[in-house]
Amino acid sequence: MRKLLLLITILSLFFAPYSYSENYLINGGQESRIKYRMMQRIEPAPGTKILLLSFVVPATFHSPTYNQEISNFVMDFSLPPSKRQEEVDKRGNKVIKVFWNNPTTAIQATVSLLASNRVILQSLSTQASFPLSAEQLSEGVKVYLSATKQVQADHPQIRAKAQELTQSVKTEFDAVQRILSWIVDHMRYVTPPKQYDALYSFQSGKGNCQNYSHLAAALMRAVGIPVRIVNGVTLKKPYQVVMESGNLTLQMGQGRHSWIEVYFPDLGWVPVDPQQTELFVSNRFIRIEVGVDNNETIKDGLIRWAQSSGAKGKPQFEEIIEADFPVDKVNLSIKRQNYGPRKLLLCPEVKAVFKPYVVPVKPPTLVLMNETKLKKLKYSQPYVFGNLDFPEGVNFLFTREPVTGEGGNEFEMRKNFLVETAEYVTGTAQYAQIFVLEKPLKLQKIGLALHKFGGSGVLWVELMKDENGIPGALVATSDMLPLETLSSKPGYFWVDFDFSKERTLLSPGRYWIALGFTGGPIVNWFYTYGKPVGPADGTRYKTILDTTWSNSLAFEFNYRVQGLTTK
Repeated sequence: MRKLLLLITILSLFFAPYSYSENYLINGGQESRIKYRMMQRIEPAPGTKILLLSFVVPATFHSPTYNQEISNFVMDFSLPPSKRQEEVDKRGNKVIKVFWNNPTTAIQATVSLLASNRVILQSLSTQASFPLSAEQLSEGVKVYLSATKQVQADHPQIRAKAQELTQSVKTEFDAVQRILSWIVDHMRYVTPPKQYDALYSFQSGKGNCQNYSHLAAALMRAVGIPVRIVNGVTLKKPYQVVMESGNLTLQMGQGRHSWIEVYFPDLGWVPVDPQQTELFVSNRFIRIEVGVDNNETIKDGLIRWAQSSGAKGKPQFEEIIEADFPVDKVNLSIKRQNYGPRKLLLCPEVKAVFKPYVVPVKPPTLVLMNETKLKKLKYSQPYVFGNLDFPEGVNFLFTREPVTGEGGNEFEMRKNFLVETAEYVTGTAQYAQIFVLEKPLKLQKIGLALHKFGGSGVLWVELMKDENGIPGALVATSDMLPLETLSSKPGYFWVDFDFSKERTLLSPGRYWIALGFTGGPIVNWFYTYGKPVGPADGTRYKTILDTTWSNSLAFEFNYRVQGLTTK
């Protein structure tokens, strides 16, 4: 009997609380009136002769799922422009360019509008066959089949993968669903990436929204499906969808975003966010500009200037986006399917012929160890793991792409897709993040990616067991950390919480970390879109009256676990 107690038990059932198919059918709708404002402040560098700001006017747009009505569009400038030009480019974008001659003072540009956004998620029906025939596509649509430097639809690796994914497929919906399911599992959200093009995304499996969009466009165009790139803005207001076992909260950062629209001959252009939504985007998206890739969709947010010979420096730029929701109605529910990718993908019901995409997955096993066994091991090997990638120390108000120029004294800066994705975690709710430990560990520290906005108080981290997919019994508590010890610099930084005094030994398994606090600290915890490291159900929160942790979040907080393991 004693030998049995000391045995290392292998339990695949340890992971029973979550499934390996995360494809959900979503039903219902959203309806909102959004008062949107974008403020830009530009301080010209000395010697600036001409300053140009470029804007794209968001257009009214209709699709079978996402609909945007734009009204009350107003542009205001603290310093009247010397000249203003308006044009419609070859993709149908209405572009406004404003110029200042010899500007010497800061200029504030404000764009405001009213967006009436509505999302209808009911059963869709499409009879579009695959592959599409040329007769089904107009010349204006065919341009979105082309390969570009960022969308390498003609590259042998891209073409081979696209053909593999769509082999024996008979409908366009089936082809789109298979490609998106593969992308959701293949890609990991990282910002900023080294490159933004489709081939880099394909080969590295990493990238931001531009990478997801370019890779999806490349794979679909490679097999004859027209795709256009969309640039716009996402708004941070969260919304909930009802699940069979609680609620799922969906939320984006507030800032620039890239997604795609896919052309169906019988549906028209239908929006897709390759990060997690198929055939729709939420009404928290403000659609602004379209093009063949993100090298073309640069007109909104573009700054150009010419300066005197010998002048140095560049304009100082700040961008703030605000949005109020005087009307916001959300009625959405989702139901898990027994097919699809391992990571979250939401799609309305579609009446079309398709073969369910099933990912072959070997259920993971963990070697569980009891306390006696853990104490006999020698811990000497440093071990660090977690959701480690985030833009440390970045001031999100001042992010732009690098200055570029083709010689001479003319330069430009483009918009940046680096967005602050963070949750206020010292309010009335408590937040918890799961991690899966694959090795025995002598725990030393747990770090969280935090930013202190103000207040006072004390922070700590609680480590809890996993009990049927939610936080359970307390395992250990870190040392207390006074809020004043956190940096006040702009941006997010690792804040380490010390567990060494607890001498905690952890068996392989699932554990939860939660931030605790007293006083009135004002702190945000940075998160990453999707679930780069942990399981789909691994981020939760509870309110004061909630003891069941029934609220799940669709992102993953950035954390790191440090300690010693065995060789």
